[in-house]
Amino acid sequence: MASHNGNAPQQHFVERIDYNEIQFLKVVGKGSFGVVYKGIWRGNTVAVKRIETESERKAFMVEVHQLSRVSHKNIVKLYGAYIDEQQNPGLVMEFAEGGSLYNVLHGRSQKRYTAGHAISWALQCASGVSYLHNMKPKALIHRDLKSPNLLLVAGGELLKICDFGTACVKSTYMTNNKGSAAWMAPEVFEGSQYTEKCDVYSWGIILWEVLSRRKPFSESGNAFRILWEVYKGIRPPRIQNCPKPVEDIMTRCWDKDPNLRPPMDDVVNYMSKLIDLFGNYNTPIEKLAEQEPIEENDEEDDAYISSSHTGDSSTYSANGLTNGTGQRREPVMPRTGDPSSFPPLTLDVDPVPEGPKLSIAPHNPSNGQGPPLDHPSSQCGGQEEVDNVHLMLDNQLRPVEPVASCQQSLQIFTEHKQLAQEYLTVQTQMAYLSKYKMDLMEKLSEAEGLSQLDQQDTEQQQELLRKLTNEKENLVQLHQNLNRQLDLIRRRQGGSQEDGWVVVPHQEPAA
Repeated sequence: MASHNGNAPQQHFVERIDYNEIQFLKVVGKGSFGVVYKGIWRGNTVAVKRIETESERKAFMVEVHQLSRVSHKNIVKLYGAYIDEQQNPGLVMEFAEGGSLYNVLHGRSQKRYTAGHAISWALQCASGVSYLHNMKPKALIHRDLKSPNLLLVAGGELLKICDFGTACVKSTYMTNNKGSAAWMAPEVFEGSQYTEKCDVYSWGIILWEVLSRRKPFSESGNAFRILWEVYKGIRPPRIQNCPKPVEDIMTRCWDKDPNLRPPMDDVVNYMSKLIDLFGNYNTPIEKLAEQEPIEENDEEDDAYISSSHTGDSSTYSANGLTNGTGQRREPVMPRTGDPSSFPPLTLDVDPVPEGPKLSIAPHNPSNGQGPPLDHPSSQCGGQEEVDNVHLMLDNQLRPVEPVASCQQSLQIFTEHKQLAQEYLTVQTQMAYLSKYKMDLMEKLSEAEGLSQLDQQDTEQQQELLRKLTNEKENLVQLHQNLNRQLDLIRRRQGGSQEDGWVVVPHQEPAA
């Protein structure tokens, strides 16, 4: 089977798979079109996407074409396409035994992962998107980047991007709305022109999601309320005690102005430097097996269903957000709210049985506390300090758990945590300064190398000039000598003629 882009002369061919060779096992999910099955093909475990309705064929053709163009370790591999007995098409792709990142983060079975895993997932996602944005001759924009479309394999160590039913070539400015509300950039649903920077925005939301282990805009309700809040400049709440470099790249990526968002190449370079500050990101997640499919009325609600809203957002009013004289939230600021209304979170960001854990807090100077992330078997506690930045440090540098009955032990533990946070901040700054120093030294070395080359070239040119000058002088002397000899010969010839002698040219005798 072949698919092609009418705007490009080249074709991209996809293997035609015999439908009878596929064994369907069970439903594992639903994408931008059709149902996704786990199956067996030629002895390999595969994911099979089946088309259900005629309206889904267009998305099918888009995904066939786009997946046939790509080859990257962080993008799902396409084996081929098939046509069943009813002439319905489908795709056969590699199977991700770890399920979607969305399931790992928010599914019923909570999996423990570290902050290193979260940063690694974000980096791998950025790497795959950067590849799409730099494809030749025409780059790709995913347009539906979100955690349900990110798959995990190899025990959660490897992440792959899937679901290219909404992808398009980056040849013109787009205006049609694709994507899901919670991850959708404001310029997309506003109906204005947008570019590949919409994927950068979605990536920023994903970074917040994997660090906080919360659904973005989960308390906002339906998709239209989410779109309205994003339009007004509201973003997910800040993560308390989040390292500043991580917070900076996250907020830059979800900036309202697409031109102020960094290119995905810059994001990859930035995250590649950060990943070295986190440990345990290359270790498998315990008991990460195939995830159960998420029912639409269970884990996913209408806030996480693809939106095609094209109406005027300024006319919508809900939950205190008005376009008139009512109370508004400040634009481009983290959302605020009553911490007691936040749902309890269920993630240990480090595999330790006890200890403080990551938390998120509203952007409210008068209330710096927020609901902590708690163990899956327990419930969220009160307003105790839940800073877990120290858990990013090596074991020998982490504060020892205090004796609960000893006030002095608790005080020492709190001071140790503060020192650990300061230590991590200093180490982060030192790492950046060290990298900056290395970059400057490389540039200086290159400049010195060029200077040495220029100096060598100058010396060689001067030596060549000296040789040429000497050669010129020698040639001038030779010329003068030859002229003197010629004059002498002419004088001799003139003297011989005056004495009665005649010079006759020598001729060879005839044969």
